[in-house]
Amino acid sequence: MGRNCHPLLSGRRSKAEKHNHGLSSAELLSLASLCEVFLPTLSSVSSEGKEDRPSQALESFYKASGAQAPVPEKVAEIVVKRLLTEGVILVRVVLLMLSTKLGTLMLCGSLCLSKKWPYINNFSSMSLEKREKVLQKWFKNWIFTPVRIAFFILKTFCLFVFFSQLDENGKNPAWEAIDYHVENDEHVSEVQQERPLEKGIVEAMYETDSTIVQSLTQKGLQVTKDSKQNVYKIKCDVVIVGSGCGGGVAAAVLASAGQKVVVIEKGNYFTSKDYSLLEGPSFEQLYESGGILPTTDASMTILAGSTVGGGSAVNWSACIKTPKSLLQEWAGDYKLPLFGSPDYLSAMDIVWERIGVTKNCVQEGFQNQVLRKGCKNVGLDVERIPRNSSENHYCGSCGHGCKSGDKKGTDSTWLVDAVNHGAVILTGCKAERFTLEKSDNGSTRTMKCSGVIAKALNNDIRMKFQIETKATISACGALLTPPLMISSGLKNQHIGKNLHLHPVLMAWGYFPDSNLEFKGKNYEGGIITSAHKVVSGDSEVRALIETPEFSPAKFSVLWPWLSGIDFKQTMLKYSRTAHLITIIRDRGSGEVKVEGRISHKLHQLDKENLKAGLRQALRILIAAGAVEVGTHRSDGQRLKCEGITEKEVEQFLDTVYAAEGPKSPVENWMVYGTAHQMGSCRMGVNEKEGAVDENGQSWEAEGLYVCDASVFPSAVGVNPMITIQSTAYCLSKRIAESLREQSS
Repeated sequence: MGRNCHPLLSGRRSKAEKHNHGLSSAELLSLASLCEVFLPTLSSVSSEGKEDRPSQALESFYKASGAQAPVPEKVAEIVVKRLLTEGVILVRVVLLMLSTKLGTLMLCGSLCLSKKWPYINNFSSMSLEKREKVLQKWFKNWIFTPVRIAFFILKTFCLFVFFSQLDENGKNPAWEAIDYHVENDEHVSEVQQERPLEKGIVEAMYETDSTIVQSLTQKGLQVTKDSKQNVYKIKCDVVIVGSGCGGGVAAAVLASAGQKVVVIEKGNYFTSKDYSLLEGPSFEQLYESGGILPTTDASMTILAGSTVGGGSAVNWSACIKTPKSLLQEWAGDYKLPLFGSPDYLSAMDIVWERIGVTKNCVQEGFQNQVLRKGCKNVGLDVERIPRNSSENHYCGSCGHGCKSGDKKGTDSTWLVDAVNHGAVILTGCKAERFTLEKSDNGSTRTMKCSGVIAKALNNDIRMKFQIETKATISACGALLTPPLMISSGLKNQHIGKNLHLHPVLMAWGYFPDSNLEFKGKNYEGGIITSAHKVVSGDSEVRALIETPEFSPAKFSVLWPWLSGIDFKQTMLKYSRTAHLITIIRDRGSGEVKVEGRISHKLHQLDKENLKAGLRQALRILIAAGAVEVGTHRSDGQRLKCEGITEKEVEQFLDTVYAAEGPKSPVENWMVYGTAHQMGSCRMGVNEKEGAVDENGQSWEAEGLYVCDASVFPSAVGVNPMITIQSTAYCLSKRIAESLREQSS
């Protein structure tokens, strides 16, 4: 494909690749039989309007099957690697049952019966038609929902693997048929060849016990080897866990203030020239849990960055300042003067300037054209969304890293400032716990934090790191800061609670290639350049309608599966299917106290606001000229728009609502999405109101601070990057001042 990238992001598969999952041959046979149902071989699929696509590519897509190697093996690996223990048990029990006649009878009923010996078939021996009917019934079953979840999980993993996998030549044969193309290097603008963080980076994945001390000391750190305790002791002024929007800003501010800063990041360091824009390996390397991170009830899928730069390296560039009404709420209702201060307003301007925010967009992509046109035709306001990139930035793949280097994440801004002032960034290294001891200085806080214990993810480094500091900052995000604090022994009741996720539902509209008004494909152009606010009668914002990044695997995972033929027909429409996302400021909240175990419950008002946003999004798509629109509800809710009357539109919209998740006892369900996490270590005026004070310092441990979105008192309601960075800027300024006073 003419693509140069980092080996970890190439995704190329070798013919001799081995799989490690531990599933039995019987389980694998059941799994392959299920994968074949989700993506069956077909004699033909209607290709009307697809005459421009090579017939060979279409024929190959028709014949492709989810049962073909290595799909089942890779699905098995994801099951074992990514699911919680109870999820793995559930899936394997279902697969084992389907491998036996009795188990198949229990799960499939009369559909597995035969008039000939042996009269009862196991699942893999049933006809494809009957297996499909079994799954169609289970996706509607509202009594034994755990079984439904097991089938949903396998459907999700099967389709994700199929549409993201690459062969030994770095290609996916289905992409040509569905009209998807990944930029080759020759079409990408010239990017800087140097690594902006080189002078301060130490990458644990390239180190061993025999080299790591020298690598760290060369960066100006004091390192001693303590063989008795099996640790490398590192002394510095400040250690920061996490390098995203919070950690990156804190590192720059504190290093610029003369503090010796060490940043610990469990992800790896990639630059613009490293990115491949390939969905599969990019998710694996750049996202938490490889991009496969559901809530415990499988009702919501969560995207969170896990690389140097954190979410800022993979987000969609939207730069929205903290709403004035929210600042008034946090300053007034929550009694936190910081958010009503001139310092905070100034911080937003400083952040805005540092990450190069621009307000205009020279050329909008397909989905944003649809949003803007639909709003205009309905008479709705549509706003331009500022971005931390140039006005000419026409990249629809920034969710996989910005190949052009145009987007200004912390990895190319704040962290550069930090290393230029002597900061060291240790990648491939995971913090295990903060080092806490009893405080004896008369402070109201009962403990004092003296640093952090961390472990390299590279097995060639067997000793741990004990980093000893004056100040310790947790900036690993709202999903990881609480588990780290709890595992360190902190007990504040607010740690891990009050988790807000900005739940998202989506509406879609299909615009055939014959519609020449809208140029391009759904994966081209700036991801978010326009937005529409859904407001109530009293002008309160109920929902925000924006456009998402939707590469094929993500598209296939969220699309409701009705049958094999329906799904393949849908995928042939992929590139001209526009999606609009409805984002809300959630009043409901969730919990995360153990890493990877996340829960969230919607408030009734959340459901009403999501419904209002979803209905408005559908109106916009219809007004823009979609020939068919729908939602992601499990029954494939959709409406043909040609010749439709306003009355028929309203009748359809009356059937649209925010459904429950797949675990709920309902026939029709939805899976929500989220890419924003906040509030799980919220700031409060005292320990009864929050986990940290207005300076970001833990109410329990002196010298331990939080500088990420988990300190937010509530949900923000808009894309939170500017709010996170502005809050981190203010907090780290205060930390710097406190350290200066201590040393004077």
